[in-house]
Amino acid sequence: MLKVLTVMDNNISKGSITKHINEKTIASIEFILRWQSENVCHRDCFFVRKVNFRRDILPQKITDLLMGKQTGDTIEIPNIVQEMVSPYDHSYEFSIEQRQFDRFYVDQLKIEPRFGRFYPKGLLKALPGIFKGNTEPFRCTGVSNETITVDFNHPLSQKFGDLIVNIKDVRGSRGGIGGSCTDWFEIITSGSGMQTRCRGNPTDFFSDEPFVRINEHEDSILYTEPRLVTHIDDIAISVIRNIYGEILEEGSKILDLMSSWRSHVPEDLKFHSLIGLGLNGEEMSQNPQLSSYVIHDLNRYPLLPFTDNHFDAVICAVSVEYLIHPFEVFSEIRRILKPDGYCIVTFSNRWFPPKVIRIWRELHDFERMGLILEYFLQTGLDINLRTYSMRGLPRNGDDRYYPEMPYADPVYAVWGQKGISSPNR
Repeated sequence: MLKVLTVMDNNISKGSITKHINEKTIASIEFILRWQSENVCHRDCFFVRKVNFRRDILPQKITDLLMGKQTGDTIEIPNIVQEMVSPYDHSYEFSIEQRQFDRFYVDQLKIEPRFGRFYPKGLLKALPGIFKGNTEPFRCTGVSNETITVDFNHPLSQKFGDLIVNIKDVRGSRGGIGGSCTDWFEIITSGSGMQTRCRGNPTDFFSDEPFVRINEHEDSILYTEPRLVTHIDDIAISVIRNIYGEILEEGSKILDLMSSWRSHVPEDLKFHSLIGLGLNGEEMSQNPQLSSYVIHDLNRYPLLPFTDNHFDAVICAVSVEYLIHPFEVFSEIRRILKPDGYCIVTFSNRWFPPKVIRIWRELHDFERMGLILEYFLQTGLDINLRTYSMRGLPRNGDDRYYPEMPYADPVYAVWGQKGISSPNR
């Protein structure tokens, strides 16, 4: 089980330190939603740097439980998810006419309604209370020649799960009673649930040429010159490193897929081997953790140059969104993994637009976990499936994008193990 991340911001203003939460305090709190869907365990984390108990909105039950608690305390509240979002309402799922779905809502991109996908309510026309700028998501749960079935319920409205509350810091409030008021549970639950299938049926991610790209030239041309830069900030890297540290074991044989000059694995873990596979040899030669590397273009040759049942784990960080043959590649990952071997995929909300696949640009961050889950489920990497998200962590004060971007890059992860059954695709 993945442990709670303990990354903290060195620049948190301590104010006047107080030991216990009361209505006059401010607290830094990590909220963790732990819930289950069909054969997948989910953990969605949100770090809140400033919960102001004088004016912010939390359910009274949660507020009462937090009163009197101090830094380092943890509260676990079972079966709370149904109290955090509005309950499922059958009247919120209904049919509209095809003409009410604005296929040209996004400039230069035609959108078709597809089963299981989420879309902003603003693209729906001639519905009471809906305006064009409304970004709140709804799910398409049915499509016919004449109608589209839409579901306005929260994606978690039929899910059950627990809430873990980790109190990271408690301090006195310096201000008065004025200022903004934040409904934290509305923010914490936003997106959660969108990574699941609709009633157990695969989401239609794969119509409409999902793997085309703006730049279809060979990737090897673009990556001729080395890019010795990281594509996410240091806090996000530490989150990925923590994930690897909880799953990977010492002495393992690891493949770093679509590798570069950094692998983000914990430095204190000693592997039997860590092999990089990527497009630029100079980048991988600068990676101090790789034991060897292979130059290989997966978008030209999706077959992996390794023997069956060879690796204990395959890792892929902030790169899966560039694969144009994902099913072939994930089938190969399954082939080269040992029984019970792990595949771990991580990503953020940043990418290189000319080379990212079309479907990636169209999806919500949480839907992208659902897309990757389909890669896993449809290629036999379907044992002990997990998704994980971390949002809201403060960006380091010495980061080049701080303070314009006060929050660290979010991290999303999907991992599972090699099963023994045949793929169902």
